[in-house]
Amino acid sequence: MASAQVNFKNTLGRIKPMHATNNGPVGKVGGYNSSWTVTEERHDRHVVGENIYEFAMAGIPYARTHDASFLATYGLSHTIDVAAIFPDFDADPCDPDSYDFACTDHYLDMIEAAGTKVFYRLGHRIEHEIKKYGTLPPKDFQKWAVICEHIIRHCTEGWANGHKRDILYWEIWNEPDLRYKEPPEVSHPTWGGTKEQFFELYHVTATHLKRCFPHLKIGGPAVAGSLNWTRAFLAQLKAPLDFFSWHIYTNTPEKVIARAEAMRALLDEYGFRHTESILNEWNYVRSWEPAPLRYSYAQQNRSKGASFTLATMCAAQRSAIDMLMYYDARPTTNWNGMFDMSQIEHSTLTGYYPFPMFNVLYRLGTEVASTADDPDIFVCAARGEKSAAVVLTHYNDDDDTEKKPVRVELDGLDEHTEAEFYLLDDDHRLTLTQKLTFGGDRFAWEIDVPNHTCYLILLKEK
Repeated sequence: MASAQVNFKNTLGRIKPMHATNNGPVGKVGGYNSSWTVTEERHDRHVVGENIYEFAMAGIPYARTHDASFLATYGLSHTIDVAAIFPDFDADPCDPDSYDFACTDHYLDMIEAAGTKVFYRLGHRIEHEIKKYGTLPPKDFQKWAVICEHIIRHCTEGWANGHKRDILYWEIWNEPDLRYKEPPEVSHPTWGGTKEQFFELYHVTATHLKRCFPHLKIGGPAVAGSLNWTRAFLAQLKAPLDFFSWHIYTNTPEKVIARAEAMRALLDEYGFRHTESILNEWNYVRSWEPAPLRYSYAQQNRSKGASFTLATMCAAQRSAIDMLMYYDARPTTNWNGMFDMSQIEHSTLTGYYPFPMFNVLYRLGTEVASTADDPDIFVCAARGEKSAAVVLTHYNDDDDTEKKPVRVELDGLDEHTEAEFYLLDDDHRLTLTQKLTFGGDRFAWEIDVPNHTCYLILLKEK
């Protein structure tokens, strides 16, 4: 029998924002509250084609704006990207009339309406088209930096009839290292210049923005994952790097953590010991070959994808990762395992529920010691003043893995504690399955846990 142990008296530090996403909600702005929880209110306000309410219930801490310009309800090609906001590069970057902020402002309003903070990606969406536009190197790097400066001033200082939003993170570009095994004209979908050109763009932009906004976090560059490219970037870097962002798509949490440790080691090696390490694109992918990729898409919104997501959140909490940002909350057919906007009764898919589950821990705030003696059992726990919670999942990428008997041992509780047990699988969407009241400071719960099954245990001292 596997054992999962939690000691609520052994506090470890803060619960990190492991349930952030790429992109935000869709819907009318106003009337939402991120203090809601999915176990308290169950979709009674869902509107077809909208998901701000569900987004608020999940308590998503940050939404990265990358690839927002793919979605019409966000504003399509008029949204977020520098080339969309400043369409004529020959225009005056200090003239408000050179900018078009309308769709971007509305999109950021929707994110903030759900109680979520914006993580702004400066640059351009990925371009799969035969001809590239926004991913080509800007004609003048210093002018591009000044344009970015005025975008920040519009969003945070009210410039050009703007807003005073609390946007802390500003990311320079996305995946400049990405290359496909296709003809040259389509093989560079995110950066059309040389490695050295990007190094210069980052240096010019980060230096300028940090000088203008010393209180903001300036970083990037959201590498696709190449360790060699990362080493070359860090080795020559003389510009500010408040956070380093990187991506991985894989099929086990162990591979995520291994990449995280490698990235942290490189940052430390080159003197960036205080730079945050942010994994801001990740999802379940068994392989990039066509058949397993189709399989991966199918699993992302089912119990397997949900279990992988929760397991990765639990593992990342105890890793060198400072923030996780799931790709993608944008309501699309592929990559989004969270929402199906066409549904009348429920817009949320099975893959949505790890986010409100982890948010329970995030709101409690303080991580407590939790361990499992089986590599397929992932557990994480937190406590507040009078309440606590545990999340647990059984994850293995082998679909034939049998269920495991697990003994969950909870120590350090109040003498009288109420416990509620919620189940998540393909047939249960955080369904309350059991309620108990027990005395003493210890409690043990034995259960057979099928592969790809998740549990949330809520504990309240009486």
